[in-house]
Amino acid sequence: MADVATENMIFCLCNPLLDISATVPETLLAKYDLKANDAILADASKHMPLYDEVAAMEGAEFIAGGATQNSARVAQWFFDQPRVCTYVGCVGTDDNGRRLRSIAEADRVRIEYLEDSTTPTGTCACLITNAGKARSLVANLAAANHYKADHLHRPEIWSLVEGAQLYYSSGFPLTVCPDAMLDIARHAAAQNKVYCFNLSAPFLVQFFKDPMMALMPFVDVLFGNETEAGEFAKVHGFANPDDLGAVALALAAQEKTNKSRERIVVITHGAEETVVAHKGVVTKYPVTRVDPALIVDTNGAGDAFVGGFISAYVMGQDMTACVARAHAAAAMIIQRSGTSLPARV
Repeated sequence: MADVATENMIFCLCNPLLDISATVPETLLAKYDLKANDAILADASKHMPLYDEVAAMEGAEFIAGGATQNSARVAQWFFDQPRVCTYVGCVGTDDNGRRLRSIAEADRVRIEYLEDSTTPTGTCACLITNAGKARSLVANLAAANHYKADHLHRPEIWSLVEGAQLYYSSGFPLTVCPDAMLDIARHAAAQNKVYCFNLSAPFLVQFFKDPMMALMPFVDVLFGNETEAGEFAKVHGFANPDDLGAVALALAAQEKTNKSRERIVVITHGAEETVVAHKGVVTKYPVTRVDPALIVDTNGAGDAFVGGFISAYVMGQDMTACVARAHAAAAMIIQRSGTSLPARV
């Protein structure tokens, strides 16, 4: 793709959330009827007290979050050029919204939030258990739930869409603004640019099947982990839902609009091999394991993986190099709290 990194090469849209991250006892999960290694939307009838409870815990951290914003911050970390990554989503006009902007801009991401003065900025409780090896995410979208496609089509924002070369959204905006995602994806296909998408969570595969499948024909690079890919396979009746290689091939073979780009499917599996399907071939890439003693928490590992991958892919690097950088990004993040980034040297 590109030879030299320039501003606004990567355009991202998602749900910006302020992550409230803490190591918690298993009893807290039971108290709020939560599962380890899961991601859900908050139930207003039972989860609202969780956020203050976690925020008050010793060692709780506040981190700029939302899956795609995490990926954008990690991708940007690999570039000397500032603002290679542009990010849009909706926040409130409150302290948390200002905090989110400040953190993301300090990481040199170009932020173009829609601001909603009537709704607070969204938050995500990131509950770390099992000595950092498991995380349960509970998202209260709040203002993030109010993103509108008309913001995307403002001339100053759409010009950024037109200027970008690669686009990425997690699956989470399917619950908020699938029309905006489709507008970006259609533009990418029409201009032979690269649209990347992430399955993101089993509940999206289960309950947002229609908007996901409306978007799928435009997806050039599809990400997911073994649980999400397996759930997709079951929901869609794939023959071998437990065979990640077969699932990756079946995902790659789904209907596609831009025939000039064959879909790449990338399935992660924690410390196990990463499975990539492209042009009818499955390749498995071993993961260099991190010493368990160095793992702080695994929250954000998948987001970091994507950030590393797209930062290499947009620069035209081959698949081996893209996966290697993705693995390096994930390894870096799991040795830190949440998706905090080390200083660049």
